[in-house]
Amino acid sequence: MGGFDLTALQKRVMQAPPTQYEQLYLVGFRGVLVISTFLWVFLQTFAPTTVYAAWANQDGPHDQENVRKVLSVLFWNQYFLIGSIIFLSARSIAIPFFRNPTKESIARILLTRPLTLCIPAAIAVAIVKGSITDDFVNNILLRFAEGTNNNAIPIPQPLPTTLSYWNSVFNLFWVSHQFAAQAANYAYPTQTLWMITAVYIQSYTVYMTMIVVPYTRPKWRVQFSIFFIIAAWWCQSWAWYTISGLIMADMVVNMDFKVHAQRGIPVQFRNLAWRQADGRPRRIPVWSVAGLVMLGGIAMQYVWVAARPDLFTAEWEIHSNPYSIGGLNTEYQNDHTSARDDVYLMLVGFFFLLETYDILQRVLQNRFFVYLGSRSYSYFLIQPILIYRVGIRVFGQLRGTHGIGYPGSVVVTLITCLAVTVPAAELYHRLVCVPSRYLAHHFYEFITS
Repeated sequence: MGGFDLTALQKRVMQAPPTQYEQLYLVGFRGVLVISTFLWVFLQTFAPTTVYAAWANQDGPHDQENVRKVLSVLFWNQYFLIGSIIFLSARSIAIPFFRNPTKESIARILLTRPLTLCIPAAIAVAIVKGSITDDFVNNILLRFAEGTNNNAIPIPQPLPTTLSYWNSVFNLFWVSHQFAAQAANYAYPTQTLWMITAVYIQSYTVYMTMIVVPYTRPKWRVQFSIFFIIAAWWCQSWAWYTISGLIMADMVVNMDFKVHAQRGIPVQFRNLAWRQADGRPRRIPVWSVAGLVMLGGIAMQYVWVAARPDLFTAEWEIHSNPYSIGGLNTEYQNDHTSARDDVYLMLVGFFFLLETYDILQRVLQNRFFVYLGSRSYSYFLIQPILIYRVGIRVFGQLRGTHGIGYPGSVVVTLITCLAVTVPAAELYHRLVCVPSRYLAHHFYEFITS
């Protein structure tokens, strides 16, 4: 019996089919989300009055209120970040199948995606279990929240046992509604881990829908998606974001969307048309319609943040809520998803512009954004832990021990968090996320060989 051949194992690992990125501007957009997410997590922790819709800290320092009303909607908008992650997932994961619509292609997607999501998430939750302890919560985090009058910071609930840890990881990839009401999410800093559950569950909406694409007419798919989106919107399901992302991918890959969009939108309905002198329908540029849609979503959010915050929850309350209470969504504060109309308009308008114009694609395809985007999952998992564990300790030392003022402490803490987050996310990407991807593809090759 021969010995263990480490060289052969390394060679086999390196031969595993990597995840292929296509349409790099989508990866670049993820890089933009990395920056925005870091700002949101940091500011919610150390300057919560600057954060959009942070209800518990609306009446903080006047300068922070002004920052919230001017910048938060565009640069660190929690609801836009959440909606973008769901939409972008659906926009991206069907591309390999659309390029190669075979049973092998969909089988690979179905069997590799769970591992690429689960393994890094499980390790991150293990780090949380070891670092977010009762002692840390009671002696550091709660004192920090009280000392800074931060009523918006989520307080993690530590996982008490190893069994609770395993159960929490299992539930991340098992529950099908009320994603936020699970132990792993409650234990996680910022309590945003539920987004992994939402992305994973909504992936199956994509899988079940995309397999009909090769067998149906493009026009039918677009028309059907409109009815699907309206129904999902009424039921307050994330599926209206998901199907919108999927039909966008379908139009780009299978319907020559860019070619048609760059010609403009014909002003025509059946036989009725506004025609030019040569008889052809007049066309209006895509930027005028898409820009109007996007600006409409942005304008609504500025109204909510600056003039009428009392209307922020009004849109949710007109929905049905069949997953929980079986009626209208009157229990918004206790039971809701973060799928919002204003964010949806922002996303749809922006992506119509992005998929139409090369200049926007070139901006997002720059190396820096693509670099960050390829590591977005690592940043999503690691940065909240480091901001809580490292940032809060540094801030406390600066304020309590050295007597440095609040603004100066925040700036030094920001530099410190950046200094530890960037290398930690890179290490997590190389040591956890990339091997998970290789392992997932090896697993597929093993069970199908």
